Amino acid sequence: MDAIQLSVFSSRIAAVCDEMGAMLRCAALSPNIKDRLDFSCAVFDAEGQLCAQAAHIPVHLGSMAYAMAGIIGQLEWRHGDMVIVNDPFLGGTHLPDVTLIAPVFVDGQLVAFVTNRAHHADIGASTPGSMPISKRLDEEGLIIPPSYLIRMGAVDEAFLTSIVSATGNAEQSRGDFSAQISANRAGVQRLMSLVQGMGLSAFRQSLDLLNDYAERLADTALQQIPNGEYRFSDVMDDDGMGNRDILIQACVTVNKGFVTVDFDGTAEQVQGNINCPLSVAAAAVYYVFRCLMPEQTPACAGSFRRIQLSAPEGCLVNAKRPVAVAAGNVETSTRIVDVIMGTLAQAIPDQIPAASHGSMNNVAMGARGENGQGWDYYETLGGGMGAGPHGDGLSALQTHMTNTLNTPVESLEMHYPLRIQRYQIRSGSGGDGKHKGGDGLIREYEFLAPTTVTLLTERRWHQPWGLCGGQPGALGLNCLDGETLPAKISFSAQPGQHLIVATSGGGAWGLFETDQ
Repeated sequence: MDAIQLSVFSSRIAAVCDEMGAMLRCAALSPNIKDRLDFSCAVFDAEGQLCAQAAHIPVHLGSMAYAMAGIIGQLEWRHGDMVIVNDPFLGGTHLPDVTLIAPVFVDGQLVAFVTNRAHHADIGASTPGSMPISKRLDEEGLIIPPSYLIRMGAVDEAFLTSIVSATGNAEQSRGDFSAQISANRAGVQRLMSLVQGMGLSAFRQSLDLLNDYAERLADTALQQIPNGEYRFSDVMDDDGMGNRDILIQACVTVNKGFVTVDFDGTAEQVQGNINCPLSVAAAAVYYVFRCLMPEQTPACAGSFRRIQLSAPEGCLVNAKRPVAVAAGNVETSTRIVDVIMGTLAQAIPDQIPAASHGSMNNVAMGARGENGQGWDYYETLGGGMGAGPHGDGLSALQTHMTNTLNTPVESLEMHYPLRIQRYQIRSGSGGDGKHKGGDGLIREYEFLAPTTVTLLTERRWHQPWGLCGGQPGALGLNCLDGETLPAKISFSAQPGQHLIVATSGGGAWGLFETDQ
């Protein structure tokens, strides 16, 4: 296979993921999936190694890449099967992220898997939005171990009903699961067509060549990092349970293009829900190093062969069951990125940006109605991107571990008893320096009905740091009717009250010319 043929093969298998994502978005009912695009699609080989992914959510895809082999090895697979899972300690991220896995058989042989993972705003947690201030995993909603949702083409309706019945809006929930099923079925058909068209032997050989090519590109990038040990640490603001300044520490060892990341020294798992399983930490590590690789590097297992990581069992980034993890996926993952970026800034300062806003700024809310007719709403809010050696940071967007969109104001006000009074750039919140950090944003909600609200946010105590003399970004701020709220809180709001979430700016890069 020559270079052109390999490029075409890579594009064709990635297009399977793109089509799955398009179908999932178009068929879903909830704004969380169809408007915010909080979902991801990928293809894995028969051993569970990543083959391709769409440009969806890094924390979804990296964690699947790390854990898929362990999931599929537990089960017996037949044509027409589909398995559902959301258990964070068995390859998931947090309970709202529900994954569906379908095998692809050609001529009776298992050749691959297609998967999609989508965030469900209601997975049956103790508070609306399924992002509670929790202490245990079972407080965060329905826990689904790897289970057959479809067996040889037949949907287990009783099982599906038991899942959607745990939510506040069973009709919408069933619609979203149906969309996920449809996306996987489309992926199975497209991948079968690809394999049948080129032949099973050629398909497998092409995957091997693709992984080898990705490894060569990764090696080219990693060889540019000088050999050595690089250490950095940062802290989480709090865990929502009174524990403050929770340490994340990493040592990155580089040796001739091979990288080892060790989280020894990181704080032990905590009472609150900012713990995360090792698969989430792996996603953050993979993401940082993937950003250093050439743009054309295929999104497959070969990209990560030269990267190893370890973390003490029971620490914040390798937590043990049954601790709560709802915010680990969204908040702790972003701080892990900051820590790994901080280590690399010592080795390759001309390639690493300052810290971005460092929080997904999670807003979950809703109400429990009669006969299961409540409502659940969840979104994440962007902030300022850290500036880099080549320019200013961008403003008011998601960075690093998620690239979801905001919920459009029109969609939000159409579906929920909410009104957006203000949505604007938070001018001046980015750090000052030779290259300015991007600005955060301000979003102001007015409640039109009694509502239970949960906020899970970070960078309210510790500013996003600058690099090379650049100033840090401004702290974020949460307010209810002018009263400052904690970074992590659940509360009841009444009609007419106003919630303001002001997100952090990014750090700056470099000193002002006049300061040098």
